[in-house]
Amino acid sequence: QVQLVESGGGLVQPGGSLRLSCQASGLIFSIYAMGWYRQAPGKQRELVADITSRGRTNYADSVKGRFTISRDDAKNTVYLQMNSLKPEDTAVYYCTADRTDWGNYWGQGTRVTVSS
Repeated sequence: QVQLVESGGGLVQPGGSLRLSCQASGLIFSIYAMGWYRQAPGKQRELVADITSRGRTNYADSVKGRFTISRDDAKNTVYLQMNSLKPEDTAVYYCTADRTDWGNYWGQGTRVTVSS
């Protein structure tokens, strides 16, 4: 059974930083592309960043230069380092694992609130 468990969310002031982690189990982590999506209240879910099995990264324009996605295949974990946080970054953040013909999986989400 595949499980993706996010952690690291919380309340942070504007300009602050958080690091999200997603621990995966039940899959061959190293062959999956991993990603982070978010959904703000009243808005559609959107891609924040993703990273291929080879380490190539992609970011939404709104987070470029502020967020960094990385992966540690030895720990079956993907990270999202978020710096210079803004109130508009407030959302539930979801971890995903995807590989064509193998499956697409989502975590339960971790809430990030950016507020003074």
